[in-house]
Amino acid sequence: MATKTHTQSGTLSSVKVKRKSSMRQIREDLMGYAFVSPMVLGLVIFTLFPIIASFFLSFTDWNFVAGFSKTKFLGLDNFIKLIHDSVFLLSLKNNLILMIVVPVTLAISVALAVIIDKKIHLKDLLKVVFFIPYISSIVAVAIVFQVLFHPTYGPINQILMSWGMDNPPKWLADPDFALYCVMGLMVWVQIGYNMIIFMAGLQSIPNDLYEAADIDGASKWKQFYSITVPLLSPTTFFLLITGIIGTFKVFDVISVLTGGGPANSTTVVVYRLYETAFVNLQSGYASAMAVVLLILVLLITLLQWIGQRKWVNY
Repeated sequence: MATKTHTQSGTLSSVKVKRKSSMRQIREDLMGYAFVSPMVLGLVIFTLFPIIASFFLSFTDWNFVAGFSKTKFLGLDNFIKLIHDSVFLLSLKNNLILMIVVPVTLAISVALAVIIDKKIHLKDLLKVVFFIPYISSIVAVAIVFQVLFHPTYGPINQILMSWGMDNPPKWLADPDFALYCVMGLMVWVQIGYNMIIFMAGLQSIPNDLYEAADIDGASKWKQFYSITVPLLSPTTFFLLITGIIGTFKVFDVISVLTGGGPANSTTVVVYRLYETAFVNLQSGYASAMAVVLLILVLLITLLQWIGQRKWVNY
């Protein structure tokens, strides 16, 4: 009888322990959900919901001033109209040209990172100097570039004329040069950030590899090509993905520096989308542009993700 009672009490205590453990697990789960919920709500409200809403609005003729009562379903008319919209096609072409900024920035940044990390003693000072453009107000930076590239009174053209050039380029006022000026500004701003990330990647490369290469008689260029570049490939892939997405999101530089001009030579998709939605009040048509931009960025990112298997070394 005593054995039976002891067994029952042991069973009850085991049940109580399991119940307490279960309650503790539930409390921990609820606490985790409480901490994660602000981020999840923000993602749903400010990212997922706008994407879904833009998808549905892309099939309509609607603007936010008239309200939803004036919504008119158009089917695929907005997307058909995009194919024949010369300004949109030009903005898409400009976005594709802006992608050149990414490999140029990466090449300059990795070269600076290697030189500063290996050859220069004032590393911290140079990090700050190169990083200042990235953390500076893009409005202030764009205004400085406007002054520098002024076609008549800008310092650059003044120097060129003092060197004997009678008709220097008009830079931001010339459709043939304006987009390249924007690209130069974007490269200059992004170099510091990319360089800092590359320098962090260099710290993870063991020095033993370089010492072994020195013993084998490998040149500095051979060490860079065979050791540094492969081991920095995950960092390069990260910066490549984020950089290309960033070129498709560029808006503030265009808005302040050129306003899409001259003759739409610097108009990009996001700026064209902004003009269509908030200036021309064609929200449905602008949503179609947003959907096309989203699909294009997803395709490019997918191609990069597939291609990284051949050159990224983890």
